Amino acid sequence: MSPILVRALLILFGLLIVASVTIAVLSRRSPQKDWTELRQRITTWWWIVIVFSLAISTPRVISLTIFAIISFLALKEYLTLIPTRRSDNMPLLWAYIAIPIQYFWIGTEWYGMFLVFIPVYVFLFLPMRMVLIGNNKDFLHSASVLHWGVMTTVFAISHVAYLTVLPDSAPETGPLLVIFLVALTESNDIAQYLWGKSFGRIKVIPKVSPNKTLEGLVGGVVTTMFFAWVLGSFLTPLTAGESIFAGLLIGVSGFIGDVVMSAVKRDIGVKDSGKLLPGHGGILDRLDSLIYTAPLFFHFLYYLHY
Repeated sequence: MSPILVRALLILFGLLIVASVTIAVLSRRSPQKDWTELRQRITTWWWIVIVFSLAISTPRVISLTIFAIISFLALKEYLTLIPTRRSDNMPLLWAYIAIPIQYFWIGTEWYGMFLVFIPVYVFLFLPMRMVLIGNNKDFLHSASVLHWGVMTTVFAISHVAYLTVLPDSAPETGPLLVIFLVALTESNDIAQYLWGKSFGRIKVIPKVSPNKTLEGLVGGVVTTMFFAWVLGSFLTPLTAGESIFAGLLIGVSGFIGDVVMSAVKRDIGVKDSGKLLPGHGGILDRLDSLIYTAPLFFHFLYYLHY
């Protein structure tokens, strides 16, 4: 690994150390409050960052395989939550097959096909395959929830992987961009929780996510903008102003991704999407922010510098 990538990883792990120390201090200063969930979240973030570190520091084939596995686990978890028709076994199989194909386009750096494969070709193919089964009952619902799942768990998340293969970039540029995105998404999640836990009074969307407060949202976004300004010049080709805007974009979109997934879970009638990640629930509970931050940050960056 290049020296700058090593330093960037050290910064990322340094943020985790700061978060771990912060929760330890808060636990001692306010023992009457229950900090168990946040402590579990930070512990899980350690594992998440380790996985992402492996994904960005290994050869391309291994790196994209790790990202594809993440999409597979997310889609699998989604499909265990959403009721599907027994007759849709083959369309579900094709939805899984779309995962390696999508990451193949990334590996070959075929940007055009990467952009249209799932939103266009998978969108058109899956309903056609469902029609061939001949079951009209709940057809529109089944086709809609299946495509929404593929869009969020495969297409949106695959934007993180494409950051590692951007054209005309130094070898360490892609991994540094992933670190920037993951670090800001992570700090935004933790900062919003901390600000909301410490000062939260005004509920933002009480019917969807009762614990989300205006103080947590504003504090988290401002904190994320600050970290973006500090890290932008080291990890990205963004200017100071562009970095601050990227922090704003990630802070707000991370919040939106979180509450959108909360709405999905409330519609289904579950608190967590799974139990894979202690303190977070399932993998979707942790990727909810990235579902929004990854594509928005990717296209913001691509438009400005690629």
